[in-house]
Amino acid sequence: MRAILILIVALAIALVAGDRVAVMVAQQEIGRRIAAGYDLPQRPGVDITGFPFLTQAVDGHYHDIGIRVGDWSGQNITVHDLDVTLLDVAAPLTDLVHDRTSNLVATTATAKAVVPYDTVRSFAPSGVESIADSPEGLRVTGTFQVEGVPVPATVFVTVAPTAGGIEVTPVAVQAAAGGPTVSVAALRDMLAFVVPLDKLPLGAQLTAIAPAADGLHVTAVAHDMHLSDLP
Repeated sequence: MRAILILIVALAIALVAGDRVAVMVAQQEIGRRIAAGYDLPQRPGVDITGFPFLTQAVDGHYHDIGIRVGDWSGQNITVHDLDVTLLDVAAPLTDLVHDRTSNLVATTATAKAVVPYDTVRSFAPSGVESIADSPEGLRVTGTFQVEGVPVPATVFVTVAPTAGGIEVTPVAVQAAAGGPTVSVAALRDMLAFVVPLDKLPLGAQLTAIAPAADGLHVTAVAHDMHLSDLP
């Protein structure tokens, strides 16, 4: 009986070790393909959750695959800390073996990243000197032309996801100390602008934007995403 128990334990350890090796190989291959497809400077980290991995591979269904890209550039924009989560991925084993991607589908792909304020400012109108988060809201400072007169002011803005990207809209104005009072209406057309993020990887669409100290934290979602859509 003791010998049988030892054998069972040894087989269990071998299966676990084999499972971990298999998942590491799969994660490295996924990372390699994404790096090549998007011409990334380094291979992204990939995490296939769930245990055992081999059972998921045989079944052809993966619940959760996390992809840590880091920096990503596109449309003259560089974002930081890009993470992508694929949920409910259907990937039949025979298709994987034969490198067929037409049947590989993720029910949902959610991407999260940080758009630095320097990037946002590069699309802002002339006169904008800085953009930063504050307890009062997202704050834009600069000197703006009002009826031909340069007026220093702080403008509070809101950001919202649109089909064209990140829409920035002035909502309040704080005049500089000793400077003239300026209405929001006088600056609204001048300071309303869009940061283009309409052609995201995987066909994702912006769904949420949250200002933070290091930039705008954006979330984009794609549904029924075919992995054959990857480059």
